[in-house]
Amino acid sequence: MKNVDLSVNIGGLSLKNPIILASGTVGYGNEIAEFTNLNLLGGIVTKSLSLKPRKGNPPQRIVETPSGMLNAIGLANVGVESFIKDKIPFLKAFDTTLICNIAASSVEEYVECVDMLKNEDVIKAFEINVSCPNVQEGGLEFGNDLNAVGRITDKVKSSTRKPVFIKLSPNVSRISDFAKVVKENGGNAVSAINTLVGTSFDIYTRKPKIKNITGGLSGPAIRPVALAKVLEIKRNSDIPIIGIGGIMNWKDAVEMMIVGASAFQIGTVNFINPNAGVEILNGLISYCENNKIKNISELTGTFQIRD
Repeated sequence: MKNVDLSVNIGGLSLKNPIILASGTVGYGNEIAEFTNLNLLGGIVTKSLSLKPRKGNPPQRIVETPSGMLNAIGLANVGVESFIKDKIPFLKAFDTTLICNIAASSVEEYVECVDMLKNEDVIKAFEINVSCPNVQEGGLEFGNDLNAVGRITDKVKSSTRKPVFIKLSPNVSRISDFAKVVKENGGNAVSAINTLVGTSFDIYTRKPKIKNITGGLSGPAIRPVALAKVLEIKRNSDIPIIGIGGIMNWKDAVEMMIVGASAFQIGTVNFINPNAGVEILNGLISYCENNKIKNISELTGTFQIRD
């Protein structure tokens, strides 16, 4: 480990290594802290926070699928005030970088959430989840509207000096256009990708297995899509990328960095193996040592296109 520099910098945020636990897969850290050493990881992204507490969708809201899972949790969370009071004290005890994920139903709500959290020293950056319905525009997801993504980026960046990452939806025709809009409006990086839309039906009842009918598909089934989206962004924009989507081991992580990610998040694998982050860390060290890579950031965007 002494021979490999694992530190990375994403849009002004320094991490001791590129491994980040993804939003919504480890709660607020306390659930997974019993099963892995959070101090060894680069960062953790909180479960999405909204201004007020949310109960989320009724069950059934998680269904296993081939090589993945569907979830329609509905952004269930404790709300910003409870997070500050009850969750931050626990998170302060760990030597890992805390990134706060924000979900909202209006541009103003995004800004208000960030305003309430920005003075908490333990929070080092914000990840803005734009895969939320815009109640002021009839329920269309912010993430499907270029103007809305630009407006959210601009308003949130204007309210804080901390790095702002926009978590992009893959359910668009050209994700690189959204990455460009984020860069143009001052965003520090993009997180790509969020879940794909999917569904699953019981063949005997003929009813959807998820109460919400559709949910977000995650896990290794979406990794090829995630890689393609990250590659598209990297080839069309110079904004830093946090790669997300189906990473299960260190080889998947290396592949994600090669196509353009400066850091990466692991999500669904945490449900299967809570210690996956530490195992990936050890794998990355060995890979870099064996391939004489002194700084892991040298991997980012080193893809080669076949002749």
